[in-house]
Amino acid sequence: MYRAPVAEIAFTLKHVAGLGDALASGVFPGLTEDLVDAVLEEAGRFATEKLAPLNRIGDRLGANLSEVAVKTAPGWREAYSAWSGAGWSGISAPEAAGGQGLPIALSAATQEMWNGACMAFTLCPMLTMGAIEALDRHGSDALKSLYLGRLVTGEWTGTMNLTEPQAGSDLGALTCRADRRDDGAYRLFGQKIFITYGEHDLAENIIHLVLARLPDAPPGSRGISLFLVPKVLVDSDGKLGARNDVFVSGIEHKLGIHGSPTCTMIYGDGRFGDEPGAVGWLVGEEHRGLACMFTMMNNARLMVGVQGVGLAELALQQATTYASERRQGRAPGATGAGMSLIAEHPDIRRTLLTMRALTEAARAICLSCAVASDLGRADGYPDREKQRARAELLTPVAKAFSTDVAVEVASLGVQVHGGMGFIEETGAAQTLRDARITPIYEGTNGIQAIDLVTRKLPLGDGAVVGEYINDMRTIAEKARAQNRPDFGRMGERIEAALDDLKAATDHLLALLSQGRTAEALAGATPYLRLFGLAAGGSYLAKAALASLGEGAAASAMRIATARFMAEHMLPECAALRSAVVDGAEAVLNAPIADSDAAS
Repeated sequence: MYRAPVAEIAFTLKHVAGLGDALASGVFPGLTEDLVDAVLEEAGRFATEKLAPLNRIGDRLGANLSEVAVKTAPGWREAYSAWSGAGWSGISAPEAAGGQGLPIALSAATQEMWNGACMAFTLCPMLTMGAIEALDRHGSDALKSLYLGRLVTGEWTGTMNLTEPQAGSDLGALTCRADRRDDGAYRLFGQKIFITYGEHDLAENIIHLVLARLPDAPPGSRGISLFLVPKVLVDSDGKLGARNDVFVSGIEHKLGIHGSPTCTMIYGDGRFGDEPGAVGWLVGEEHRGLACMFTMMNNARLMVGVQGVGLAELALQQATTYASERRQGRAPGATGAGMSLIAEHPDIRRTLLTMRALTEAARAICLSCAVASDLGRADGYPDREKQRARAELLTPVAKAFSTDVAVEVASLGVQVHGGMGFIEETGAAQTLRDARITPIYEGTNGIQAIDLVTRKLPLGDGAVVGEYINDMRTIAEKARAQNRPDFGRMGERIEAALDDLKAATDHLLALLSQGRTAEALAGATPYLRLFGLAAGGSYLAKAALASLGEGAAASAMRIATARFMAEHMLPECAALRSAVVDGAEAVLNAPIADSDAAS
């Protein structure tokens, strides 16, 4: 069963992602390392003791629909009550709304542990936190006074309603309609699909944030507005009233995350209320809803990357435990009688190191993105704009690289278990099934690669990504300067990977400047992988350097992991560079199907 890696997360947060330096600078008044450690310890305890036991229960029993009500798995309601009662919903919410106002990075660290323990449960709080941020930044004072406080306490939960049957990633194709009313409210009509926790029994009200189109809206994504639509209407005193005209018509039967209800929501068919139409209120300005929703989506994209880290950590723990108990064959050089532990076989050792290196690299990228986001919002921080831009740059990498890692590490975990990994009783199969959604939702990883190449690389005419690569070079130079046998060729290999990243970056920027967008996008996905590996390898070296003054065991593990990634995984960067620089024609000129080739 999962055990929260509190010490490793704290180390990465403070010494690799940069929170320790930020605390020392005083940018977060009142926040100390002791408080950070206390929050992480308590979050880890909750993850290990309360949430981890629910993971298999939710997978086996799932969420169940009866009429228009969804019943969650046994233990879910009690766990949510304990979670909200402890104040976790407001960890990074503004203090003015009753939250704790702690950094996003600390929220991300806690969410890694909760997702590792039980991802299907943690999806609900994650979306509520995103709704809090969107409402706080874009909602009117009247809406905030009625809804924000209850979301912050966790009494009510929030959702994000984007997708429709005909409109997956293309939000410009949305058809959900909103009609104006004389009283300032709106009536919504339409269908939304894939709505996580669109209906459940954890809280007494659900606050839906819904994208819809007004009758006079311009076409495409520029004509979308955002509306707050409660499941239960609320009077001016904040008391619950009549049921709103929105309900769940079905829940999906999915590959994984069975404990999380994925709902089809119907707005405005007249089932509830005096007249058809779900009553909603505008968030932000008319026809500017996508900008408001992106506040929630950007939060969700980082936190989905954090989900990937949590799942990868779970798979690593499962595989390490199994490999340390299962005996099979004789490892080279084995002494004594009997079979060897499979962890002693070189190939299993290599597999476990691969899993560890990818997991820790993804963690460092996500937490570094979160710290940059915090510093980019900090009043008076001298490098605020640099950090804001860095968070923008890293967000698609955090989401896509980390969720690809989740699937890769979970698959390797099944492999370590052998045939037993294909059997549900070990839990390895569930981890892989749960992980598979993460590269898909909140913007597929292909879309993240497009975003990275077309929107983030050109920031500052390429200066943002250039400065980031230079900062990573400083780490590589320090690693090379150690000249320690246990560092091997770490610094040299990281420098080579960063050379590959720089060459690929320059090539893509040149293509974009020439209007050759299709050629640039043909290499977007391998470029994102190249970026993630080079950045991740650099961060692992930073961890190794930072651990030199620590205990021998922790230092040895971090050095070994960083060296392994540098010498065994970063050579892939050269091949990825080749795919980015030389591979566009092979993509763009290939037929889509056999019939295309024949014609």
